[in-house]
Amino acid sequence: MLSGQGDPATDLAMFSAALPDALAAFHAKSPTAKDRRALKALSVLLQGYQFLAQAAAFKALPPRKGQSPDAWLSTGDALSDPTTGRDPHPGLASLALMGRAYRAGDAAGFNAALSEHAKWIAQNQPAAARSARVETLFNKATPFVSGMALYLTALLLVFAAWATRREDVAAAARSLAWAAFLVHTLGLLARTVLQGRPPVTNLYSSAVFVGWAAALLGLVSERIHRRGFAASGACAIGFTTLLIAHHLSATGDTMEMMRAVLDSNFWLATHVVAITIGYSSTYLAGMLGIAWVVRRHLPLKPDPEASKALASLAYGVIAFSLLFSFIGTVLGGIWADQSWGRFWGWDPKENGALLIVLWNALILHARWGGYVRERGIMLMAIFGNIIVSLSWFGVNMLGIGLHSYGFMDKAFLWLSAFSALQVAFMALGALPPRFWVANRKDA
Repeated sequence: MLSGQGDPATDLAMFSAALPDALAAFHAKSPTAKDRRALKALSVLLQGYQFLAQAAAFKALPPRKGQSPDAWLSTGDALSDPTTGRDPHPGLASLALMGRAYRAGDAAGFNAALSEHAKWIAQNQPAAARSARVETLFNKATPFVSGMALYLTALLLVFAAWATRREDVAAAARSLAWAAFLVHTLGLLARTVLQGRPPVTNLYSSAVFVGWAAALLGLVSERIHRRGFAASGACAIGFTTLLIAHHLSATGDTMEMMRAVLDSNFWLATHVVAITIGYSSTYLAGMLGIAWVVRRHLPLKPDPEASKALASLAYGVIAFSLLFSFIGTVLGGIWADQSWGRFWGWDPKENGALLIVLWNALILHARWGGYVRERGIMLMAIFGNIIVSLSWFGVNMLGIGLHSYGFMDKAFLWLSAFSALQVAFMALGALPPRFWVANRKDA
């Protein structure tokens, strides 16, 4: 567990015994043969600890009193630097005993050492112990899984309300959608408190936040139009993004340590949140476009007023998205200037953010100039889903650029399928209403 060779507790004792002589030999003006042997003995142990420092899957040693709350160490970190060995971390002994018991298959000994380690953490780092208990409770509660189920149930109720035209069913769908959003919000707040960071810190949390922001915007819009369109979009995006986050969580820890370039609460709370709200609202506009296409072809008696309401709602959401995507992109340039010394470098992620701004602006200008009307604006909104997905996930699959924080080539198939589905909806929307029905004047 510690050096990777023999008994971890014995290795730690050997290291502690060899360190004073090795340090004295290191500073000796005329090293003797004994000094050289002491240095060689320490070097062998240090090689193992340096390997552990690089390969450690987690950091089990909490910060000492007076240190930064983020200064957690792995066993390799604590021992690979000889200067830290002058005052060994007090949690090392219990970890070494856990390693010994694990190798021997001694469950009772392992649990006893674990209890000692937990007791030391509770006494010396009570905040860390409380945080661990809250995180355990959070993981057992699985709020995002519950949120997925509630979003899906609310979406099915919206469909039932459209089919039955009953207001009580529609009211139940809206209430359940708000309940799903409440569970989603509580989970998001819990993650924010546990990390002590703004809500977007990695790809997993961005999926959670994109769904949350889109659901909020959709449910607020639903209170204005009350036709179920915005509620259905909110529930569909909320469910889909939480499902994506659920699959992303299988890749490892979702609350890992921050990368150095992201380790800034100010910019996480401004640039990252603003640009993610831009993602969310663009997706919501695209979902409204898909709803418009479906209503254009499925109902036996199309409702022109409902289609106009959908188009009006999508137009407002696109304007909202343009504002936040533009602000988020500009703030990102300011952050890049402070972090990397340049405002813009044509990085793939920067190009993707710019494309989102330009596409939303193009939709609005095409509408203002009379180049597109109701159908055109809705089909362009659907294509916005592809642009956001490529900017959000596509960059990570490239594995290049300063913003590629999680290479994931396995998502290529799903991203391609999603893009193809959006193109199919656009093609369907370009066809005449209910084109498959024979002998219709509008076919």
